[in-house]
Amino acid sequence: MPSPDPTSRAVPSAIVCRRLWPGDAAAVRAHFLRLDRDARASRFMAALGDAAVAAHAERAMRAPGLMFGVFVDGALRALAELRPLGREGLAGRFGSLAEGALAVERGFRRAGHGGLLLERLAEAARNRGVRELHLRCLPMNGAMRRLAARLGAEVALRDGESEAALRLTRPTVLSLWREGVEGLLDLGLAALPRAA
Repeated sequence: MPSPDPTSRAVPSAIVCRRLWPGDAAAVRAHFLRLDRDARASRFMAALGDAAVAAHAERAMRAPGLMFGVFVDGALRALAELRPLGREGLAGRFGSLAEGALAVERGFRRAGHGGLLLERLAEAARNRGVRELHLRCLPMNGAMRRLAARLGAEVALRDGESEAALRLTRPTVLSLWREGVEGLLDLGLAALPRAA
């Protein structure tokens, strides 16, 4: 049996999941523009061209809510948005309802990035008093439906869309502490040099 060639081993990627800040605007825009046609349709529930995607990226950085991203070797490859819904959401504050959205670039799917982001969204929502996190996707987006179901969300088909509702428990001292520590780490990581 031949011995393995040590030069043929793939170098492990550096993977960082963290909150996104205003300084990440260029990385967010580049990520959205790299999404292929199918990923754009899944994320935006419609086929969007580059101009519309770039406009969304700009609005996303200013909109009320939070964003998290997975960086692979310094480049943003997966992104999640948490936005307030309902009456409070119209005022730009979190209330009992929120909506989450995910986008993972082709070539970086099935690596656990979506699950990691969805867990961060759920904890952030929970810590802000959100009782129900809503996720919508196209019916053919089986990966999103499976992710939502894995976290215990009720997934239903309504008006040609799959909608998941994840009921959240109240925050605990531990969940608040964990998010606080992660936030400090995220801020430190955001200050490090990275690719677009």
